[in-house]
Amino acid sequence: MSLYFSAVNRNKRSVALDLKHPQGRGILLQLAKQADVVIDNFIPGKMDNLQIGYDVLSGVNPKIVHASISGYGQTGPYAKRAGYDLIAGAEAGLLHITGETDGRPLKPGLGLTDMCTGLYTHGAILAALRSRDVLGKGQAIDTSLFETQISLMSNVAMSWLNLGQESQRWGNGHPTIAPYDSFETKDSHIVVGAVNDRQYKKLCMLLGCDELADTDQYATNPDRVLHRDSLMNELQTIFRTKTTEEWCAVFEGSGMPYGPINTIEKAFEHPQVGARTAVTTIEDSRVVTGYLKVLNPAVAFSGDDVGIRTAAPSLGQHTDQVLKEIGFSTLEIDNFRIDRVIG
Repeated sequence: MSLYFSAVNRNKRSVALDLKHPQGRGILLQLAKQADVVIDNFIPGKMDNLQIGYDVLSGVNPKIVHASISGYGQTGPYAKRAGYDLIAGAEAGLLHITGETDGRPLKPGLGLTDMCTGLYTHGAILAALRSRDVLGKGQAIDTSLFETQISLMSNVAMSWLNLGQESQRWGNGHPTIAPYDSFETKDSHIVVGAVNDRQYKKLCMLLGCDELADTDQYATNPDRVLHRDSLMNELQTIFRTKTTEEWCAVFEGSGMPYGPINTIEKAFEHPQVGARTAVTTIEDSRVVTGYLKVLNPAVAFSGDDVGIRTAAPSLGQHTDQVLKEIGFSTLEIDNFRIDRVIG
């Protein structure tokens, strides 16, 4: 079992069914009768081919919410195409705008399209459940990697759709704000954002270069954007005179937005990680140490205690347990296993 699997499947149970077997489908429909939500990640049409599509699911449980996640959505000319995070990011323009100005298109360091699609689907499911509370009926949800990434293009999309402006790669810079970028220090890198004229003057004061604040070509943000290259060269020369830690000491408490570009090690040594309990430890006998460190949910509730209750399951770990919960006897479960209906 991979660490990635462990990360995304904590707090879950696992049931192994052969959905091509009539009895396997029957078990799934028994589960659906008591379920609030069914989520699938198949190519469009697969659930219907297995005779467990929304029409069938809603037939046994009219209140069920069925969310389908695919590469390109359930309809359209690309519906039957397989899709992955990188491919959706490429076709939806994300890679075109990611990377250095004079470099090749790059993917982000994480599967952002995958994760954001999950978050969009999560929000849609909650909305559908709320609608069910009001109207008494469930519904089908159709989400895709491609549409998620298209929707995330935001201001880039607006510039193209309304002004016909093609976007370019800006590295760590911002197309309409300067300086809002990363800088090389004596030993690593730091990010600083002066998003208005007041912050720019404060930045110049902290860097000891008040003359740059009084220069006409850098007086306003539009001026600084227009003369971005010369300004960045001036600032970069200054940033190379101190270490990142020294610059952090200069900026701390000033109100100036800044942050070091941390390694993963330093990111998890960050004081906020401990203060916000971003990491927790759970028991897992499959690990040599007997425990596994995992990330906690990124939200806190005033009235509920949320956290990690169980480690990710092994395949089919809870098959017997769940089938007994929905009314199957030990003998029936044993026969299902003999007939290879369950794992």
